[in-house]
Amino acid sequence: MDTAGIVTKLRAAGCVYAEQEARLLTDAASSPAELAAMVGRRVAGLPLEQIVGWAEFCGTRIIVRPGVFVPRRRSELLAHQALSLTRPGSVVLDMCCGTGAVGAVVARAVEGVDLHAVDVDPVAVACARDNLAGLGAVYEGDLYRALPPELRGNVGTIVANAPYVPTDEIALMPPEARDHEPRHALDGGRDGLDIQRRVIAEAPEWLRLNGYLMIETSGKQAPETVQAFEHHGFTARIVASEELDATIVVGQHV
Repeated sequence: MDTAGIVTKLRAAGCVYAEQEARLLTDAASSPAELAAMVGRRVAGLPLEQIVGWAEFCGTRIIVRPGVFVPRRRSELLAHQALSLTRPGSVVLDMCCGTGAVGAVVARAVEGVDLHAVDVDPVAVACARDNLAGLGAVYEGDLYRALPPELRGNVGTIVANAPYVPTDEIALMPPEARDHEPRHALDGGRDGLDIQRRVIAEAPEWLRLNGYLMIETSGKQAPETVQAFEHHGFTARIVASEELDATIVVGQHV
């Protein structure tokens, strides 16, 4: 299959960046047969990153396995804020870590970070362990319940990309996310904030005084996320990026 034929197939399937995707698929394939199979999976709607096995995130190549939530470029805002506020030697928690992309960026850039990551999905945990090998520990379980108790009260930074899509809006998502990423990585409950509220409510028990909790959310949901922070004693502010189409809330435990 030549490049022009691949591009034509991808365009017909609705791939906006067909030329770029064709190059990535061609580079990733080890044989014409594998290339044809990979193009077929992409045309069927599988996320490109799951097919080629990686995603670029903050200039780092992150391993992505089939069935795992694909790190979005918008989440780079979460990583950038964590980098700006995390001190060398701090304990960092990457909650709902997925592939471990945010934690990996922080651990590589901030000296002496003691990184701990957690996710409820065993497939995501296995993927995160690949990405965080030599950088930190990864636990499987439900939020803070999976963590070693000795971390309680000693954490400097918590980053969380908890699911925040309202349940009724899952059906409106692009098919590659809706059909090929785990629902529990997308579904945030009736208003999208169920998991966020849990992360926020328990965070003060784990954070050091003046430690930070940072949560990705949407521009529409951000005011309610701020209210949840303030309800639990945080000072909170909204940080947004038009370039990344991203919004996070940064709270400080005071």
